[in-house]
Amino acid sequence: MTTTDTTPLPARQMEPIRLDNLLINFTSEFLRMWDTDGSRAKPAAFWRPTPAPDLLPGYFPLGDVVAPGLGNINGNKVVAVVCESPTPSVDAGKGKALRSPDDFELIWRDSGSGSKKDGAVWRPIPPAGYVALGSVCSNGHEKPSLNSIRCVRADLVIASSASDPLWNDKGSGARQSISAWGALPPAAAASGEIYLAPGTFVGFNGYSKPADLQVHSLRLQIPLIINPRPVAPLLCGITPTALDLPQQPTFMASLPWFTVKDPLLAPLEQLHTSPFYTLQRTDKYVLVGHAHNSESTSQTFRWTAYREQRTDGLRAFTNSTSVEFGAQWQTNVRTPFLFSARLGHEFTQCEMHSNEWLNTAAIEVVAVVDGGKSVAAYLIQSDYGLLRADGTAVANLFSYTAGSSLHISQYTSEVPENIVPATQPVATETPVDIAEMEQTPTPASTEQDVVSATDSAP
Repeated sequence: MTTTDTTPLPARQMEPIRLDNLLINFTSEFLRMWDTDGSRAKPAAFWRPTPAPDLLPGYFPLGDVVAPGLGNINGNKVVAVVCESPTPSVDAGKGKALRSPDDFELIWRDSGSGSKKDGAVWRPIPPAGYVALGSVCSNGHEKPSLNSIRCVRADLVIASSASDPLWNDKGSGARQSISAWGALPPAAAASGEIYLAPGTFVGFNGYSKPADLQVHSLRLQIPLIINPRPVAPLLCGITPTALDLPQQPTFMASLPWFTVKDPLLAPLEQLHTSPFYTLQRTDKYVLVGHAHNSESTSQTFRWTAYREQRTDGLRAFTNSTSVEFGAQWQTNVRTPFLFSARLGHEFTQCEMHSNEWLNTAAIEVVAVVDGGKSVAAYLIQSDYGLLRADGTAVANLFSYTAGSSLHISQYTSEVPENIVPATQPVATETPVDIAEMEQTPTPASTEQDVVSATDSAP
């Protein structure tokens, strides 16, 4: 897919995606290697990605690009390029992320096609333990330089399917036949991963899709920063004090630009002005209810906690940004790459195909409070937001209430105590003795409050 935005963008070095000792970046600069001008084949041109040495020093292509037509694609198409990180792999036994091919094997020559320039397509032969992610076109019939591309260590890629054909030379009159294919990444089944097709082509001597055609995508991770979780509130008096606001997000996931549909920026603008987006989750305790029993005998108190998740809010976020919760998301109409991605379960608080994000039923909390004691009940609310590199919001915030996060704090005139239920909220309105929910006895009191939580879903 090509992009059409031609807005001039400032030239600056771009921050790479890091994967072990592999650095991944993107270029929109190309060198024409060969085209079909003069041939009877459908018009197309083969291009070599040429990352600018001042902006992307040390970067190499993963293969060449084939584009329909004879027009200039510079500034209108973007592909991935790679560089060896100066920091070695965390596993010293794995070795370098990138290696030159050992050799090239001829796939096709244009001989007999009538094209105005000579050209040939070659298959890189990777070293053992490495994979070639694209074929190479030469300007002439000579073998390409071994430095024309780099092969990638096998553990950094994932096997993919071949896409629909990008081009073939049917009708050219060439003595050999060729078809060009791209990579179609598999569904991102693993939590917290991205599979990215590099944007190169793989050549095959023939027109039908071969069953054994080997194509690969880059296997990326979604970096996740985890900060300390909020401290559970402590009831220190008859009535609870105001809760402190969170000072920082609890989780921050970094999403590369091509995985986000930005309603205000074209794809190439995203690359240059917001190469990464930050999806934040900020956890905080919210007060469900509190009670002070001034009587000498036990009393029962009830509170209703309303969940913050809203189906329409989550749907609006996905429609605006393309980012999914609890499911994979894939290439959108504004994305210049084929990819699949899935957020981590810890971050989203739901497994695949979970309906908890669609559960809006209120939670009923029941407390039996002994005479002269006070109790406060809390739940954790998570607020999610997606930010550009400049800190501006891409879409509206949306929130989630964790029904399993019920926290109880009890106060007597002697000493306050925290009571954190060790089980999920109980799906019954029959009060449950706290002593049964705790792993160890509560040291501050010989008499126990009775608390239960009930999901009001039918």
